[in-house]
Amino acid sequence: MSPFTGSAAPTPDWRHLRVEITDGVATVTLARPDKLNALTFEAYADLRDLLAELSRRRSVRALVLAGEGRGFCSGGDVDEIIGATLSMDTATLLDFNRMTGQVVRAVRECPFPVIAALHGVAAGAGAVLALAADFRVADPSARFAFLFTRVGLSGGDMGAAYLLPRVVGLGHATRLLMLGDTVRAPEAERIGLISELTEEGRADEAAHTLARRLADGPALAYAQTKALLTAELDMPLAAAIELDASTQALLMTGDDYAEFHASFTEKRPPKWQGR
Repeated sequence: MSPFTGSAAPTPDWRHLRVEITDGVATVTLARPDKLNALTFEAYADLRDLLAELSRRRSVRALVLAGEGRGFCSGGDVDEIIGATLSMDTATLLDFNRMTGQVVRAVRECPFPVIAALHGVAAGAGAVLALAADFRVADPSARFAFLFTRVGLSGGDMGAAYLLPRVVGLGHATRLLMLGDTVRAPEAERIGLISELTEEGRADEAAHTLARRLADGPALAYAQTKALLTAELDMPLAAAIELDASTQALLMTGDDYAEFHASFTEKRPPKWQGR
């Protein structure tokens, strides 16, 4: 746990998500299978607040984001969100849209890798949640659809217009965000939207295998790599190289760097401490 925490205790129970933490791996499951895990206002808020809490726990070294039932996430609930937003004023709508964006920022800025375990549909906000993850592990049933223009909204929702071109390129991103067409697993893998394609029904298992590997590795090195990948997206080369140099100099004073040298010299596996 970070030494710089407030007086509030960690939340013992999350009502709109299922959360399990075992040996450094957090598993967060969207658990509305009867609704294809459609997101509600409360689920968005829980995701935002949960990621903030987990980011303060030094015991969490990797997170798997999964969906229960037939698919990963069908996006925002049509009745509970789209229907409700029709009667909101502009200020309230801005608060809502900022909240959904805060979820994506939390995924990108948390200090541990996030792995999306994907099967079935990842549509709308569900597709953006998967996009925001560091790794997308999917089985052949997975399919993505950035549906925002199909409901009369901008395809650039929740940071999608920022993230998607950086993952698949501007051409593919323009097609996916403008048209809202479904992208099935083989094409998603071809254009780089899927990190790992598994056998049928094996996405959760493969995601947890990857999470275990990451959790057992040099957590501070992973955290800084993730931070640099995000920070350097908009930097000129000279600034990026300077940030790399400063980061490496700091990590070279850490315990893990010394541990690597000791383990290499002693011909044994390193015992990473995340420090």
